Amino acid sequence: MRIPTEHQLIVGAVKSLQALGDVISAELRSSKHWALTEEGAEIAEQGSHEARVFRSVPSEGLAQAELMKLSFGKIGFSKAMSNKWIRLDKAHEGGPRIFRTVESIEDQVREKLLLVQTGSSSELEEKEKNELKKRKLLSEVSYWKGSSFSTTITKQEAELTPEMVASGSWREKKFKPYNFEAMGVAPDCGHLHPLLKVRTQFRQIFLEMGFTEMPTNNFIESSFWNFDSLFQPQQHPARDQHDTFFLADPALAHEFPQDYLDRVKRVHSEGGYGSQGYKYDWRIEEAQKNILRTHTTAVSARMLYKLAQQKFTPVKYFSIDRVFRNETLDATHLAEFHQIEGVVADYGLTLGDLMGVLHQFFTKLGITKLRFKPAYNPYTEPSMEVFSYHEGLKKWVEVGNSGVFRPEMLLPMGLPEDVSVIAWGLSLERPTMIKYGINNIRELVGHKVNLQMVYDSPICRLDS
Repeated sequence: MRIPTEHQLIVGAVKSLQALGDVISAELRSSKHWALTEEGAEIAEQGSHEARVFRSVPSEGLAQAELMKLSFGKIGFSKAMSNKWIRLDKAHEGGPRIFRTVESIEDQVREKLLLVQTGSSSELEEKEKNELKKRKLLSEVSYWKGSSFSTTITKQEAELTPEMVASGSWREKKFKPYNFEAMGVAPDCGHLHPLLKVRTQFRQIFLEMGFTEMPTNNFIESSFWNFDSLFQPQQHPARDQHDTFFLADPALAHEFPQDYLDRVKRVHSEGGYGSQGYKYDWRIEEAQKNILRTHTTAVSARMLYKLAQQKFTPVKYFSIDRVFRNETLDATHLAEFHQIEGVVADYGLTLGDLMGVLHQFFTKLGITKLRFKPAYNPYTEPSMEVFSYHEGLKKWVEVGNSGVFRPEMLLPMGLPEDVSVIAWGLSLERPTMIKYGINNIRELVGHKVNLQMVYDSPICRLDS
Protein backbone atom coordinates (compact mmCIF):
# COMPACT_ATOMS: atom_id res chain seq x y z
CA MET A 1 0.00 0.00 0.00
CA ARG A 2 1.36 3.43 -0.94
CA ILE A 3 0.75 6.38 1.38
CA PRO A 4 0.74 9.81 -0.36
CA THR A 5 2.82 11.41 2.41
CA GLU A 6 6.53 12.24 2.72
CA HIS A 7 8.54 9.29 3.93
CA GLN A 8 10.29 11.19 6.73
CA LEU A 9 6.96 12.36 8.19
CA ILE A 10 5.74 8.75 8.36
CA VAL A 11 8.96 7.58 9.99
CA GLY A 12 8.70 10.38 12.57
CA ALA A 13 5.09 9.46 13.37
CA VAL A 14 6.01 5.78 13.70
CA LYS A 15 8.81 6.55 16.14
CA SER A 16 6.47 8.76 18.20
CA LEU A 17 3.93 5.94 18.42
CA GLN A 18 6.64 3.43 19.34
CA ALA A 19 7.65 5.66 22.25
CA LEU A 20 4.15 5.18 23.76
CA GLY A 21 4.63 1.45 24.29
CA ASP A 22 2.87 -1.34 22.40
CA VAL A 23 0.56 0.90 20.38
CA ILE A 24 2.27 -0.23 17.17
CA SER A 25 5.21 -2.43 16.25
CA ALA A 26 7.61 -1.59 13.46
CA GLU A 27 10.76 -3.07 12.02
CA LEU A 28 12.91 -2.57 8.94
CA ARG A 29 12.42 -5.21 6.24
CA SER A 30 14.43 -5.98 3.12
CA SER A 31 11.60 -6.98 0.81
CA LYS A 32 8.72 -4.57 1.37
CA HIS A 33 7.74 -1.13 0.15
CA TRP A 34 10.67 1.00 -1.03
CA ALA A 35 10.67 4.79 -0.74
CA LEU A 36 13.12 7.52 -1.71
CA THR A 37 15.11 9.26 0.97
CA GLU A 38 15.46 13.04 0.92
CA GLU A 39 18.73 12.73 -1.00
CA GLY A 40 17.16 10.17 -3.34
CA ALA A 41 14.28 12.52 -4.13
CA GLU A 42 16.75 15.28 -4.96
CA ILE A 43 18.63 12.97 -7.35
CA ALA A 44 15.39 11.86 -8.99
CA GLU A 45 14.65 15.50 -9.71
CA GLN A 46 18.10 16.86 -10.62
CA GLY A 47 20.16 13.81 -11.55
CA SER A 48 22.85 11.81 -9.74
CA HIS A 49 25.92 13.51 -8.29
CA GLU A 50 28.18 11.90 -10.89
CA ALA A 51 25.91 12.95 -13.77
CA ARG A 52 25.78 16.52 -12.47
CA VAL A 53 29.58 16.53 -12.26
CA PHE A 54 29.79 15.29 -15.87
CA ARG A 55 27.39 18.02 -17.04
CA SER A 56 29.43 20.63 -15.12
CA VAL A 57 32.63 19.81 -17.03
CA PRO A 58 32.76 21.74 -20.33
CA SER A 59 34.62 20.48 -23.39
CA GLU A 60 37.67 22.58 -22.49
CA GLY A 61 37.79 21.03 -19.01
CA LEU A 62 37.28 22.42 -15.50
CA ALA A 63 39.75 23.15 -12.71
CA GLN A 64 39.49 20.56 -9.93
CA ALA A 65 39.38 23.31 -7.30
CA GLU A 66 36.34 24.87 -9.00
CA LEU A 67 34.51 21.55 -9.17
CA MET A 68 35.09 20.87 -5.46
CA LYS A 69 33.28 24.12 -4.60
CA LEU A 70 30.03 22.62 -5.91
CA SER A 71 27.77 20.93 -3.35
CA PHE A 72 27.86 17.65 -5.29
CA GLY A 73 31.51 17.95 -6.34
CA LYS A 74 33.30 15.62 -3.92
CA ILE A 75 30.87 12.70 -4.08
CA GLY A 76 30.19 13.09 -7.78
CA PHE A 77 33.88 13.36 -8.67
CA SER A 78 34.81 9.98 -7.17
CA LYS A 79 31.76 8.26 -8.72
CA ALA A 80 32.35 9.80 -12.14
CA MET A 81 36.02 8.80 -11.99
CA SER A 82 35.10 5.19 -11.14
CA ASN A 83 32.61 5.20 -14.04
CA LYS A 84 35.45 6.49 -16.29
CA TRP A 85 33.30 9.41 -17.43
CA ILE A 86 36.02 11.94 -16.58
CA ARG A 87 39.77 12.02 -16.09
CA LEU A 88 42.07 14.17 -13.93
CA ASP A 89 45.14 15.82 -15.46
CA LYS A 90 47.39 16.66 -12.50
CA ALA A 91 50.16 18.01 -14.72
CA HIS A 92 47.95 20.57 -16.49
CA GLU A 93 49.29 24.09 -16.57
CA GLY A 94 47.50 26.17 -13.97
CA GLY A 95 46.75 23.24 -11.66
CA PRO A 96 44.88 19.92 -11.76
CA ARG A 97 42.10 19.95 -14.39
CA ILE A 98 39.22 17.62 -15.12
CA PHE A 99 38.23 16.58 -18.67
CA ARG A 100 35.41 14.46 -20.12
CA THR A 101 36.40 11.05 -21.46
CA VAL A 102 33.07 10.22 -23.13
CA GLU A 103 30.67 12.20 -25.30
CA SER A 104 27.49 11.32 -23.42
CA ILE A 105 26.33 9.31 -20.42
CA GLU A 106 23.27 7.44 -19.22
CA ASP A 107 22.24 8.40 -15.69
CA GLN A 108 21.13 4.94 -14.56
CA VAL A 109 20.95 5.95 -10.89
CA ARG A 110 18.31 8.58 -11.62
CA GLU A 111 16.37 6.22 -13.89
CA LYS A 112 16.22 3.58 -11.15
CA LEU A 113 15.04 6.12 -8.59
CA LEU A 114 12.35 7.36 -10.94
CA LEU A 115 11.06 3.79 -11.24
CA VAL A 116 10.77 3.62 -7.46
CA GLN A 117 9.13 7.03 -7.31
CA THR A 118 6.46 5.97 -9.83
CA GLY A 119 5.72 2.74 -7.96
CA SER A 120 7.60 0.45 -10.34
CA SER A 121 10.30 -0.71 -7.93
CA SER A 122 9.46 -4.33 -8.82
CA GLU A 123 11.27 -3.78 -12.12
CA LEU A 124 14.55 -3.42 -10.23
CA GLU A 125 16.62 -6.37 -9.09
CA GLU A 126 17.33 -6.79 -5.37
CA LYS A 127 21.02 -6.10 -6.01
CA GLU A 128 20.15 -2.77 -7.60
CA LYS A 129 17.88 -1.82 -4.71
CA ASN A 130 20.54 -2.74 -2.17
CA GLU A 131 23.13 -0.64 -4.00
CA LEU A 132 20.80 2.36 -3.86
CA LYS A 133 20.07 1.63 -0.21
CA LYS A 134 23.82 1.48 0.50
CA ARG A 135 24.12 4.96 -0.98
CA LYS A 136 21.28 6.04 1.34
CA LEU A 137 19.00 6.86 -1.57
CA LEU A 138 16.31 4.25 -0.69
CA SER A 139 14.81 3.06 2.57
CA GLU A 140 11.98 0.79 3.64
CA VAL A 141 9.74 0.26 6.67
CA SER A 142 6.72 -1.93 7.53
CA TYR A 143 4.08 -1.45 10.23
CA TRP A 144 1.39 -3.56 11.87
CA LYS A 145 -0.91 -3.28 14.87
CA GLY A 146 0.63 -3.80 18.28
CA SER A 147 -0.99 -5.57 21.24
CA SER A 148 -2.24 -2.24 22.63
CA PHE A 149 -3.37 -0.71 19.35
CA SER A 150 -5.88 2.12 19.62
CA THR A 151 -7.26 4.79 17.33
CA THR A 152 -6.67 7.37 20.06
CA ILE A 153 -3.42 8.29 21.79
CA THR A 154 -3.38 8.44 25.59
CA LYS A 155 -0.36 9.91 27.30
CA GLN A 156 1.33 7.41 29.59
CA GLU A 157 2.07 8.55 33.11
CA ALA A 158 5.64 8.55 34.34
CA GLU A 159 4.91 9.00 38.07
CA LEU A 160 2.30 7.83 40.59
CA THR A 161 1.16 10.94 42.46
CA PRO A 162 -0.64 11.24 45.86
CA GLU A 163 -3.60 12.79 44.07
CA MET A 164 -3.99 9.68 41.88
CA VAL A 165 -3.96 7.44 44.93
CA ALA A 166 -6.45 9.60 46.85
CA SER A 167 -8.90 9.87 43.97
CA GLY A 168 -8.43 6.32 42.69
CA SER A 169 -7.79 7.65 39.19
CA TRP A 170 -4.60 5.60 38.98
CA ARG A 171 -6.79 2.59 38.12
CA GLU A 172 -7.69 4.19 34.77
CA LYS A 173 -4.18 5.41 33.98
CA LYS A 174 -1.54 3.76 31.85
CA PHE A 175 1.96 3.97 33.25
CA LYS A 176 5.31 3.79 31.52
CA PRO A 177 7.22 0.70 32.63
CA TYR A 178 9.93 1.38 35.21
CA ASN A 179 13.51 0.38 34.44
CA PHE A 180 15.16 -0.10 37.80
CA GLU A 181 18.48 -1.00 36.17
CA ALA A 182 18.76 2.23 34.16
CA MET A 183 21.91 4.28 34.67
CA GLY A 184 21.74 7.90 35.66
CA VAL A 185 22.02 10.63 33.05
CA ALA A 186 25.67 11.06 32.11
CA PRO A 187 26.92 14.63 32.52
CA ASP A 188 27.78 16.47 29.33
CA CYS A 189 31.53 16.73 28.83
CA GLY A 190 34.18 16.77 26.15
CA HIS A 191 35.99 13.69 24.87
CA LEU A 192 39.50 13.30 23.60
CA HIS A 193 39.92 12.25 19.98
CA PRO A 194 41.88 8.99 19.53
CA LEU A 195 44.68 10.98 17.86
CA LEU A 196 45.14 13.06 21.01
CA LYS A 197 45.17 9.93 23.16
CA VAL A 198 47.85 8.28 21.04
CA ARG A 199 49.78 11.57 20.82
CA THR A 200 49.95 11.69 24.60
CA GLN A 201 51.41 8.18 24.65
CA PHE A 202 53.97 9.03 21.96
CA ARG A 203 55.03 12.12 23.86
CA GLN A 204 55.38 10.14 27.09
CA ILE A 205 57.55 7.54 25.33
CA PHE A 206 59.89 10.22 23.95
CA LEU A 207 60.19 11.81 27.39
CA GLU A 208 60.92 8.42 28.97
CA MET A 209 63.71 7.95 26.40
CA GLY A 210 65.29 11.26 27.40
CA PHE A 211 64.18 13.39 24.43
CA THR A 212 63.48 17.14 24.51
CA GLU A 213 60.43 18.53 22.68
CA MET A 214 61.11 21.03 19.88
CA PRO A 215 58.97 24.16 19.35
CA THR A 216 56.74 23.53 16.32
CA ASN A 217 54.28 26.42 16.45
CA ASN A 218 55.02 27.68 12.90
CA PHE A 219 52.85 25.98 10.28
CA ILE A 220 54.16 28.46 7.70
CA GLU A 221 57.78 27.89 6.70
CA SER A 222 60.11 29.29 4.05
CA SER A 223 61.30 27.00 1.27
CA PHE A 224 64.85 27.64 2.51
CA TRP A 225 64.33 25.91 5.85
CA ASN A 226 61.86 23.35 4.50
CA PHE A 227 63.95 22.30 1.48
CA ASP A 228 67.25 24.11 0.81
CA SER A 229 68.74 23.68 4.28
CA LEU A 230 68.04 19.93 3.94
CA PHE A 231 70.11 19.71 0.73
CA GLN A 232 66.97 19.23 -1.36
CA PRO A 233 67.52 20.69 -4.87
CA GLN A 234 65.27 23.45 -6.11
CA GLN A 235 64.13 21.38 -9.09
CA HIS A 236 63.04 18.46 -6.88
CA PRO A 237 59.45 17.34 -7.72
CA ALA A 238 58.42 17.61 -4.05
CA ARG A 239 58.78 21.39 -4.43
CA ASP A 240 56.17 21.46 -7.19
CA GLN A 241 52.73 22.96 -6.56
CA HIS A 242 51.16 19.54 -7.13
CA ASP A 243 52.84 18.33 -3.92
CA THR A 244 53.20 21.49 -1.82
CA PHE A 245 50.83 24.28 -0.73
CA PHE A 246 52.34 27.72 -1.48
CA LEU A 247 51.20 30.92 0.25
CA ALA A 248 49.89 33.87 -1.73
CA ASP A 249 50.25 36.41 1.09
CA PRO A 250 52.89 36.75 2.42
CA ALA A 251 54.44 35.01 -0.57
CA LEU A 252 58.11 35.52 0.37
CA ALA A 253 60.34 35.34 3.45
CA HIS A 254 63.23 37.80 3.83
CA GLU A 255 65.15 37.04 7.03
CA PHE A 256 67.88 34.37 6.80
CA PRO A 257 71.31 33.87 8.46
CA GLN A 258 73.37 35.31 5.60
CA ASP A 259 76.60 33.33 6.20
CA TYR A 260 74.67 30.07 6.47
CA LEU A 261 72.58 30.90 3.40
CA ASP A 262 75.79 31.50 1.38
CA ARG A 263 77.20 28.12 2.46
CA VAL A 264 73.94 26.36 1.52
CA LYS A 265 73.97 28.07 -1.86
CA ARG A 266 77.59 27.00 -2.44
CA VAL A 267 77.04 23.33 -1.53
CA HIS A 268 74.00 23.17 -3.84
CA SER A 269 75.55 24.90 -6.85
CA GLU A 270 79.28 24.12 -6.53
CA GLY A 271 79.59 21.33 -3.98
CA GLY A 272 81.81 21.11 -0.93
CA TYR A 273 82.47 19.05 2.19
CA GLY A 274 83.44 16.10 -0.01
CA SER A 275 80.37 16.46 -2.26
CA GLN A 276 80.11 17.68 -5.85
CA GLY A 277 76.71 19.24 -5.15
CA TYR A 278 73.92 19.41 -7.70
CA LYS A 279 75.69 21.75 -10.19
CA TYR A 280 72.78 24.11 -10.89
CA ASP A 281 72.09 27.82 -10.56
CA TRP A 282 70.71 28.16 -7.03
CA ARG A 283 68.21 31.03 -6.76
CA ILE A 284 67.36 32.98 -3.62
CA GLU A 285 63.91 33.76 -5.12
CA GLU A 286 63.01 30.06 -4.95
CA ALA A 287 64.28 29.74 -1.37
CA GLN A 288 62.20 32.73 -0.24
CA LYS A 289 58.83 31.21 -1.17
CA ASN A 290 56.57 30.66 1.82
CA ILE A 291 54.74 27.33 2.09
CA LEU A 292 52.70 25.27 4.50
CA ARG A 293 55.46 23.07 5.88
CA THR A 294 55.58 19.62 4.31
CA HIS A 295 57.44 18.05 7.25
CA THR A 296 58.64 18.95 10.72
CA THR A 297 62.21 18.24 9.57
CA ALA A 298 62.28 21.98 8.85
CA VAL A 299 62.04 22.50 12.61
CA SER A 300 64.83 19.96 13.13
CA ALA A 301 67.02 21.92 10.69
CA ARG A 302 66.44 25.13 12.66
CA MET A 303 67.26 23.38 15.95
CA LEU A 304 70.44 21.77 14.58
CA TYR A 305 71.59 25.13 13.18
CA LYS A 306 70.98 26.69 16.60
CA LEU A 307 72.91 23.82 18.21
CA ALA A 308 75.85 24.42 15.83
CA GLN A 309 76.17 28.04 16.97
CA GLN A 310 77.32 26.93 20.43
CA LYS A 311 79.74 24.38 21.85
CA PHE A 312 78.41 21.00 20.74
CA THR A 313 76.82 18.67 23.27
CA PRO A 314 74.89 15.49 22.31
CA VAL A 315 71.13 16.07 22.11
CA LYS A 316 67.92 14.14 21.55
CA TYR A 317 64.99 16.10 20.10
CA PHE A 318 61.41 15.17 19.20
CA SER A 319 58.31 16.86 17.83
CA ILE A 320 54.68 15.90 17.14
CA ASP A 321 52.75 18.39 15.03
CA ARG A 322 50.80 19.03 11.87
CA VAL A 323 52.20 19.08 8.31
CA PHE A 324 50.57 19.66 4.93
CA ARG A 325 50.97 18.02 1.51
CA ASN A 326 48.96 18.26 -1.68
CA GLU A 327 48.08 14.56 -1.63
CA THR A 328 45.32 12.64 -3.37
CA LEU A 329 43.00 11.41 -0.62
CA ASP A 330 42.61 7.65 -0.19
CA ALA A 331 42.31 5.08 2.60
CA THR A 332 45.83 5.81 3.91
CA HIS A 333 46.61 9.39 2.77
CA LEU A 334 45.41 12.84 3.80
CA ALA A 335 46.44 16.34 2.69
CA GLU A 336 46.83 17.36 6.33
CA PHE A 337 48.27 15.03 8.92
CA HIS A 338 50.54 14.84 11.97
CA GLN A 339 54.21 13.97 11.80
CA ILE A 340 56.20 12.49 14.65
CA GLU A 341 59.91 13.16 14.40
CA GLY A 342 62.88 12.04 16.47
CA VAL A 343 66.44 13.39 16.10
CA VAL A 344 69.61 12.23 17.86
CA ALA A 345 72.91 14.11 17.42
CA ASP A 346 76.10 12.59 18.85
CA TYR A 347 79.61 11.54 17.91
CA GLY A 348 80.00 8.48 15.64
CA LEU A 349 76.37 7.40 15.28
CA THR A 350 75.71 4.70 12.62
CA LEU A 351 72.81 3.04 10.84
CA GLY A 352 72.90 0.29 13.48
CA ASP A 353 72.24 2.89 16.18
CA LEU A 354 69.27 4.14 14.17
CA MET A 355 67.76 0.66 13.78
CA GLY A 356 68.26 -0.04 17.49
CA VAL A 357 66.53 3.19 18.52
CA LEU A 358 63.65 2.48 16.11
CA HIS A 359 63.15 -1.04 17.51
CA GLN A 360 63.18 0.34 21.06
CA PHE A 361 60.78 3.13 20.11
CA PHE A 362 58.24 0.94 18.28
CA THR A 363 58.40 -1.81 20.93
CA LYS A 364 57.23 0.78 23.46
CA LEU A 365 54.29 1.38 21.10
CA GLY A 366 53.41 -2.31 21.14
CA ILE A 367 54.45 -2.67 17.48
CA THR A 368 56.98 -5.48 17.12
CA LYS A 369 56.47 -6.54 13.47
CA LEU A 370 58.89 -4.19 11.71
CA ARG A 371 60.63 -4.22 8.35
CA PHE A 372 63.23 -1.84 6.97
CA LYS A 373 63.54 -1.08 3.27
CA PRO A 374 66.36 0.92 1.64
CA ALA A 375 65.11 4.26 0.36
CA TYR A 376 66.29 7.59 -1.02
CA ASN A 377 65.97 10.97 0.65
CA PRO A 378 67.84 14.09 -0.51
CA TYR A 379 68.95 14.87 3.04
CA THR A 380 69.76 11.41 4.48
CA GLU A 381 72.22 8.76 3.37
CA PRO A 382 71.74 5.90 4.06
CA SER A 383 67.93 6.07 4.23
CA MET A 384 65.30 3.52 5.25
CA GLU A 385 61.52 3.23 5.06
CA VAL A 386 59.90 1.61 8.12
CA PHE A 387 56.97 -0.79 7.62
CA SER A 388 54.62 -2.33 10.20
CA TYR A 389 52.12 -5.14 9.63
CA HIS A 390 48.50 -3.89 9.81
CA GLU A 391 46.25 -6.68 11.11
CA GLY A 392 43.11 -4.98 9.73
CA LEU A 393 44.38 -4.35 6.21
CA LYS A 394 46.31 -7.66 6.25
CA LYS A 395 49.35 -6.08 4.67
CA TRP A 396 52.56 -4.21 5.47
CA VAL A 397 51.93 -0.46 5.81
CA GLU A 398 54.62 2.21 5.72
CA VAL A 399 54.69 3.93 9.11
CA GLY A 400 57.83 6.00 8.84
CA ASN A 401 60.98 7.14 7.11
CA SER A 402 64.46 7.35 8.59
CA GLY A 403 68.11 7.89 7.84
CA VAL A 404 71.41 9.54 8.74
CA PHE A 405 71.59 13.24 7.84
CA ARG A 406 74.05 13.97 5.04
CA PRO A 407 77.27 15.99 5.63
CA GLU A 408 76.05 18.44 2.93
CA MET A 409 73.24 19.32 5.35
CA LEU A 410 75.12 19.29 8.66
CA LEU A 411 78.53 20.80 7.87
CA PRO A 412 77.23 24.08 6.37
CA MET A 413 75.43 24.59 9.70
CA GLY A 414 78.77 24.50 11.48
CA LEU A 415 78.49 21.15 13.29
CA PRO A 416 81.77 19.26 13.92
CA GLU A 417 82.79 16.79 11.19
CA ASP A 418 82.73 13.77 13.55
CA VAL A 419 79.15 14.45 14.65
CA SER A 420 76.42 12.27 13.11
CA VAL A 421 72.69 12.90 13.30
CA ILE A 422 70.17 10.07 12.97
CA ALA A 423 66.50 10.89 12.47
CA TRP A 424 63.16 9.31 11.76
CA GLY A 425 59.69 10.54 11.02
CA LEU A 426 56.31 8.84 11.03
CA SER A 427 52.71 9.88 10.89
CA LEU A 428 50.53 9.91 13.97
CA GLU A 429 47.47 8.75 12.04
CA ARG A 430 48.69 5.35 10.82
CA PRO A 431 49.85 4.00 14.21
CA THR A 432 46.51 5.21 15.58
CA MET A 433 44.70 3.25 12.86
CA ILE A 434 46.70 0.13 13.77
CA LYS A 435 46.02 0.59 17.48
CA TYR A 436 42.25 1.18 17.12
CA GLY A 437 41.68 -1.19 14.17
CA ILE A 438 40.58 1.54 11.75
CA ASN A 439 40.95 0.61 8.07
CA ASN A 440 40.23 3.99 6.43
CA ILE A 441 42.04 7.12 7.57
CA ARG A 442 38.99 9.22 6.59
CA GLU A 443 37.07 7.50 9.39
CA LEU A 444 39.67 8.89 11.81
CA VAL A 445 40.12 12.45 10.55
CA GLY A 446 37.84 14.73 8.56
CA HIS A 447 34.17 15.59 8.11
CA LYS A 448 33.10 11.93 7.83
CA VAL A 449 34.27 11.02 11.34
CA ASN A 450 31.60 9.35 13.46
CA LEU A 451 31.52 11.42 16.66
CA GLN A 452 30.19 8.40 18.53
CA MET A 453 33.53 6.72 17.77
CA VAL A 454 35.29 9.59 19.54
CA TYR A 455 32.91 9.20 22.49
CA ASP A 456 33.32 5.41 22.71
CA SER A 457 37.05 5.02 21.97
CA PRO A 458 38.91 3.65 25.00
CA ILE A 459 41.87 5.24 26.73
CA CYS A 460 45.05 4.52 24.76
CA ARG A 461 47.31 2.08 26.57
CA LEU A 462 50.14 1.00 24.30
CA ASP A 463 51.37 -2.55 24.87
CA SER A 464 54.92 -1.67 25.87
